[in-house]
Amino acid sequence: MASQNHYTYIVSPSDQGLRVDVFLQKHNPELTRSHIKRLIDSRRVTVNDLAPKAGLKLKEGFRIELHIPLPEPMKAVPEPIPLDILFEDEAILIVNKPPGLVVHPAAGNYSGTLVNGLLYHCRSLSKPGEVLRPGIVHRLDKNTSGVMVVAKNDRSHNHLAAQFKDHSITRRYLALVVGGMKESRGTISSLIGRHPRDRKKMSSNPVRGKEAITHWEVLKSYRFFTLLRVNLETGRTHQIRVHLAGMHRPVFGDPEYGGRKPSGTISRAAFGSCLRLIKRQALHAAILGFIHPFEEKYVEFSAPPPEDFTSVLEKIEEVSGEKEKFIFP
Repeated sequence: MASQNHYTYIVSPSDQGLRVDVFLQKHNPELTRSHIKRLIDSRRVTVNDLAPKAGLKLKEGFRIELHIPLPEPMKAVPEPIPLDILFEDEAILIVNKPPGLVVHPAAGNYSGTLVNGLLYHCRSLSKPGEVLRPGIVHRLDKNTSGVMVVAKNDRSHNHLAAQFKDHSITRRYLALVVGGMKESRGTISSLIGRHPRDRKKMSSNPVRGKEAITHWEVLKSYRFFTLLRVNLETGRTHQIRVHLAGMHRPVFGDPEYGGRKPSGTISRAAFGSCLRLIKRQALHAAILGFIHPFEEKYVEFSAPPPEDFTSVLEKIEEVSGEKEKFIFP
């Protein structure tokens, strides 16, 4: 298997007199000048079989050879990362993911992820075809906490993936939103796709998108906030955050979808005192239920919200003058 890309050029009359580095960037606009300089310095560029300086002036008929090394394929490696394991058997592993933990390696996060910890803990995980995502059937955002299922083999992975595709999985979240709700329950349905201007965000008004359905109900109303139970019928990226922001009720603390701005008559000082207790969106995957891939019976797992979520809720009860504390179901 080739470990590099090889290109050959013959200098034309129109390119005569160009510096070799300028010539290469002209014919490879995806390469930066600094990258080209590194290639020249590492002797991966030759002119008439000789290693040139970057400033060499070219003449018509010169033959240039360019060798660009292929990037090394990324591979997730085991790391001793503590895991909050709720259940484990030969088929699956249920983990309570803490906020701030990235699920799998990707650009900017090649280590310190849930996958790295899983590889250290498990002898085997499913291989879904993506080397950086062993065992991963579904994901939670980095700053969303809660219950996830991990497949320990391909049979389990395929069985679970089919249930996610059929939308037969029970996925129940707790979401603390800014502002009050006029109704006690409702359903939000829209397309969700990439935001047309900010590619890091999702939008419920995309140019192209996929159907997304979210069911919600009020668990507790406060003066300036509402605690919701949210059931996902589909599982699009940022679905809950996008849908609730579209109702002008963003998830509290969400920096991308407006959850760090006060609503109504709450003072900035009071809002800020709540915001200081949580550095993320107040969203927690509380319950996950599905048909066990080996036993073929319905199983359900739950986890209470982490300390930052409960702390901010206690503060909101104080700010709202609420005398009766909410007990999580």
